[in-house]
This record gives sequence, structure tokens and C-alpha cells, in this order.
Amino acid sequence: MNVRDELAQEAATLYYLQDQKMESIASKLGVSRSTVSRLLSYAREVGLVRISITAPPGTSDTLAQKFEETFGVHTWVVPVGSADTDLNRLHNVSAVAAERLINMLFPGATLGIAWGNTTSMIAQNIPRVDLPGLTVVQLNGASNAAESGLPYAQAIITQAAQALGAKMVNFPVPAFFDFASTKEAMWRERSIQQVLQTIDSCDVALFGVGSLDGSIPSHVYSGGFLDQKELDQARRDGVVGDVCTVLLRRDGSTDMKLNARASGPTPAQLQKIPRRLCVAAGDSKALPLVGALRSGVATDLVIDSSLARVVLNQLRLERRPARRIVQ
Repeated sequence: MNVRDELAQEAATLYYLQDQKMESIASKLGVSRSTVSRLLSYAREVGLVRISITAPPGTSDTLAQKFEETFGVHTWVVPVGSADTDLNRLHNVSAVAAERLINMLFPGATLGIAWGNTTSMIAQNIPRVDLPGLTVVQLNGASNAAESGLPYAQAIITQAAQALGAKMVNFPVPAFFDFASTKEAMWRERSIQQVLQTIDSCDVALFGVGSLDGSIPSHVYSGGFLDQKELDQARRDGVVGDVCTVLLRRDGSTDMKLNARASGPTPAQLQKIPRRLCVAAGDSKALPLVGALRSGVATDLVIDSSLARVVLNQLRLERRPARRIVQ
């Protein structure tokens, strides 16, 4: 530890564990109050301090239990207010998800990350930690007909890798190939096979859920990866969203022609990864989240409380018997 780290650790210990005021800490350390404030911020930034907020008993804990009973996933429900925007919800959920992610990792682990709005926000919240031998690999391709997609996907992977002190492996292929035969040929290339083998060796996967009609447009559908004809076909096929650019129906099925061209891992391939952290925020993610959970892609889930209630309400409506019309 350098001098700044030592001061930050001492300031954090006095403030968080001994409940001392900033003025008192400043006096003990021989610095100004503003310096103490900066030291505490630095301590949180580099991971010397991790702050957890839990829900009051009987609220989010109950929602989490219902998700665990229904879908068999370890669930963390982040409380949000009715006035919170979807962007605020995403920020709060991503902060909790970053903390959960750190707890899943270990030295020498391989972490796979699928690019998207959600994982971009999570990457910004990952504290700097020391996990020797860690590898971060991109789970799905990112290029489209107009651009390489590399800056967007690489920014997410790079930010996470830098925070974790990890080796970085990019996946330089399209998000969706124009032809399934092109993908099959590409998958035989040795350079691509090396990336696929790294993905197969993942210990942890991190991904969000894309919504075909979300209030915050999912990058898969707003970034030019599929043209209008393909989007129309997806709707006719019953698609509600995606995980890792693999399209999903509400029942969790993925058997459609577009997915033969998708570069991301299928639900069956994801299921081979021991820990799979799915993160979702915003009520518009309800239908794709149901599809994702039914497909078995997640072992762990972080969502906001409003979304949790919408999902459970939809499941209740599904179980409600249809009314008979008497003529």
C-alpha cells in the first residue's frame, strides 16, 4: 500500500467502524476536513470500502424469496421508488450487481461479459480489486453492417478488466452474421476457436436482458444490428428480447432462424458456466426477463423491486383461468 492508501484505510476505519466525525479524523491525521472527504471517496473507489444496503424485512426479501422459489435463482432485489426513472433504477441495480459480481470472482477465474446498456453501467461501478490471474472475455460479437462495434464493446470489457487487473480477450465477430454458413465457417478459424474455448472455460458470466420494446432502447435493437425486416420477423417469431444477442420468446425458447446467425452463447452453452449473473432494471424488461429465466440462463439475479412485482403479477395473470363467454 502507498501512503495515500494507508491514509484512506485509516480514515475509513475511523469513519465507518469507529463512527468518528470528519473533523475529529482530520485532527488525528493532521489534514483538512475536505482531504478526509476525498480519502473516503478514494477508499470506496479503489475497493478499500464496500457499502451494502439491504431492504427492510418483509419487503424486498420476500420478493427475492418468491423469485428463488419460482425460478430457482439466487435473487437480490434492489428497492426503488415509484418516482425513480428507469435510468435511476439501472444505476442503483448496477451498483448492487457490481458488488455481487466481485463476491463471485476469485484469483485465476475467467469472467465472461456480454455487452449492453446494463453491463456498461455495471462496469462503471466495479471497484478496483486485486485478483491475480483473472481473465475477462467478451461473450458475443459486436460489429454490424455500419460499424465494427469494437469501441462500444471494448469500452465495457476494458473498464471491467482494468478494475479487476485482468487480462482481456475480445471477440472480433459480428453480433449477427448475414448468413448462418458464414458463422459456421468463422467458427472453424483457429483464432475464433481460441476465443470460444475461453468462453467455454468461464467460471462466471455477467449479462443483462435486452428488450425488443424497452423504454431505454436495448443496443441490440437500436444500434443497427438488425434491419427493419429482421425486426419484423423477430416479432412474428414471438421474440420479446435477448440474452447475449440470442433472441428469446416469452416461454424461453430460441428455435428461430435469426439465432442461427447470432454470435452469442445459447442458453444451453451458458448453462455450462457455474455462476451466471443476470441483471435487469425497469418494468419494460419484464417479458424478456421471464423468457430469460425460463430458458435457465441465470443462477443469480439482481433486479429492482418494481420490476420484480411486475414479473410476479404477470405470472399470476398467466395462471388465472380464462373466462368462459356465455352466449
